[in-house]
Amino acid sequence: MKWYKLSTEDILHKVASQTTGLTKEQRSARLKNNGPNKMEEKEQVKLWRKIAKHFTDLLMVVLIVAALLKFATGEAVEGGIIFLVVIVNGFVGYWQERKAEESLDGLKQMMGQEATVLNEGQPLKLDSEELVQGDVVILKAGDVIPADLRLIEVHDLTVEESILTGESEAVEKTVEVISQEAMAGDQLNMAFSGTLVQTGSARGLVVETGDATEIGKINHALQSIQTQTTPLVKKMHQLNKQIFRGILALIVFLLFFTSFRYGMDWSLMFSASIALIVAMIPEGLPAVLTMILSMGVKEMADENAIIKGMPAVETLGSMTVICSDKTGTLTKNEMTVQEVVTEELPLVKEIMNNCQELKTKDDQKIKEIHGNPTELALLNYVAEEEQQLKPVLAKIPFSSSYKYMATMHAEGEDQIIFVKGAPEVLLEKADVTNEEKAKWEQRGLELASKGQRVLGFGYKKVSATELTHDLLSGLTFAGLAGIIDPPKESAVRAVEQAQQAGISVKMITGDHKATAQAISKQIGLKHTSKILEGADIDSMSDEELVEVVGKVDVYARTTPDHKLRIVTALQKKEEIVGMTGDGVNDAPALKQADIGIAMGIKGSEVSKQAADMVLADDNFYTIVKAVKEGRRIFDNLQKTINFFLPTALAQGLIVILALLMNRPLPLTPIQILWVNMVTTITLSYALGFEKANRDTMKRPPRDTKMGILSGYSFFRILYVSLLIMIPAYFLSMRFDGAALQQTILLQSIVLGQAVYMINCREMFDPAINRRFFENKFLFISLGILFVLQMGVVFLPLGQQLIGTTALSLAQQLVILGNAMLLFLVVEIEKRISKGIFKRKEKAVSRYQND
Repeated sequence: MKWYKLSTEDILHKVASQTTGLTKEQRSARLKNNGPNKMEEKEQVKLWRKIAKHFTDLLMVVLIVAALLKFATGEAVEGGIIFLVVIVNGFVGYWQERKAEESLDGLKQMMGQEATVLNEGQPLKLDSEELVQGDVVILKAGDVIPADLRLIEVHDLTVEESILTGESEAVEKTVEVISQEAMAGDQLNMAFSGTLVQTGSARGLVVETGDATEIGKINHALQSIQTQTTPLVKKMHQLNKQIFRGILALIVFLLFFTSFRYGMDWSLMFSASIALIVAMIPEGLPAVLTMILSMGVKEMADENAIIKGMPAVETLGSMTVICSDKTGTLTKNEMTVQEVVTEELPLVKEIMNNCQELKTKDDQKIKEIHGNPTELALLNYVAEEEQQLKPVLAKIPFSSSYKYMATMHAEGEDQIIFVKGAPEVLLEKADVTNEEKAKWEQRGLELASKGQRVLGFGYKKVSATELTHDLLSGLTFAGLAGIIDPPKESAVRAVEQAQQAGISVKMITGDHKATAQAISKQIGLKHTSKILEGADIDSMSDEELVEVVGKVDVYARTTPDHKLRIVTALQKKEEIVGMTGDGVNDAPALKQADIGIAMGIKGSEVSKQAADMVLADDNFYTIVKAVKEGRRIFDNLQKTINFFLPTALAQGLIVILALLMNRPLPLTPIQILWVNMVTTITLSYALGFEKANRDTMKRPPRDTKMGILSGYSFFRILYVSLLIMIPAYFLSMRFDGAALQQTILLQSIVLGQAVYMINCREMFDPAINRRFFENKFLFISLGILFVLQMGVVFLPLGQQLIGTTALSLAQQLVILGNAMLLFLVVEIEKRISKGIFKRKEKAVSRYQND
């Protein structure tokens, strides 16, 4: 219902009320029929469901089945070890993804707790939940508005609506009917639930309660939005499916091939299949990824970016678009005098210093003064002058009905009147020629075209001691000032760097079109000629918005619904969207975005709870630093996965080769688990500490359609696994005795993993470079691996637990030689592949230019 278009009489008739309010009987009946003035709560997911989902991952299910089969065949020790790995990984996953759904609680706190209504003409205090449509609410300064009200009586009422509109300047309210279509921020005869009365008093008629209020609509949007699955989680699910299909295909192949060729008994095939599953599933990978992500969380926290969910770390590195609120995010959230047009600057500064209501003593510090943002801007502008305040003899306070403020001060034997207000009003009262008036109007238009709010200043010397409106005719017009909330210097730098990294920056604000355009040009957005306003978005279908959203960088006069639609439209274009904001109005879009980013200082609790990341310093530049960290983390995740999978495949291929050659299983499941877990504990963590490459923020975001493994990665995984498997297996077969063969094979695989981990430091560049010695954890991990492996091979306890035996120096040297051969082959292949990819890139570039 468009209540702002109806007169007071029409609204009273529609809600069946009167200016004296409802009776207790009427309120009770309506409360019973329509329910209380509160928002609907969403049913929370039960704890057991949150925990259980971490044990239903595809590869975890496969391992659980393998463990149960081991128990069924009486091999309880091996089954217990496999089951323990599953439990540890499952609970680690639960704790690292655990995030409370607090958005609703934060919104409920925004609604007023108590309200004063008229009960048959008499004031009555009651709980805000008891408000019903038709109640007449009495408002005063400091009140939180408890429901959506149509104002029927106002006295200098200003309402701070930043939680809904994002704009910090209080809005002056009226009771006048608005005939044209208006967004929430332009409905001057409405007062919305959750907003704050800054000055004045009023009476308003309750027209909407609970979920029907503007803040209730935001709550409904929050409840209906599904949490976005991060790109990393999607890619890991895809990788899990690929590993599962590979394992399944190999098991089926082995069952048929070996049975038909060798006539193997099914019990042996059963054991072999379990060994294959344990060998090829990288059990330690989830724990390693969690560690790398948690390190990223700590690094970002040190840079004032607080991450609430670990997968969001990588999502930052995937971002292709950042949608940002303007006020307080890209701008300083404090009005500033930008330009002054005058020939009497000292006098204009004197008017700024004295024609105001905030500063009452000369020794007051500006930082300690709070109130009207416009007057604060003027006082800040003249602060360095250290002017003395003139005693105020009389004052006409500002009012929207006449649009100016005037003060009278002693000036020798006479008085001087200082006036500030709307330029068009002051020019009408000023003693100026038509030519001078046109000149001032033109200068005012020039300031307004830059998005500045324009104020006029005038003065008049009089002998009268009483200040009246009539006394202001014949003013001397002194000048103009343009005031704007300017962009942060760091935001300008951040936008530039984001664009260099291939990330598009879009500004979505509730402010007016001219201001939005001016700020967008100052911060360096690309597409600033075309601006979409909320009304334009309303006239578009979702499909039409998807078509234009990529070509527009500035959106003005937007509502929470508009922000949500813009983010959704970008996601339909397969963009990875980051959304920044600080108000309640930003919460639905923050939750819908792939990565919601809230302001930590000036942000509302609701926006922080809906977001995935909170900027502790409210600095847009922190996002760019977080993007760099996110890209570094994903690079390290890829390096880790590229390290894990060849070794897992190599172990699986050894099992397959043994079966194809009709030989006993070369390693026991416990030995396979030892290889997997010892490298998890040591080697894999080292890659998480690698620093970002120099070109990290100069390359475009990753293609979201690409999996976590590229075609080249599959090639690398296959040939490296063969290089680890073939020499190790045939070397072990040269010796007699199962324990010796298993020890040589186990030692060969572990040492091969160690050198290949060094290969994985760089995807194409040489592994041994200047930055090689910067990662001290690399050497720590190699040292720990050496100690553990020596303990397994040479200590009696390790030999008994794992089933190994001591090796001679000659045997160790042969194993080392195989490992070094692996290292050299991979380094040569990397150099050749780098040259091939460079030639392809140049060919594509030439084709596109032609």
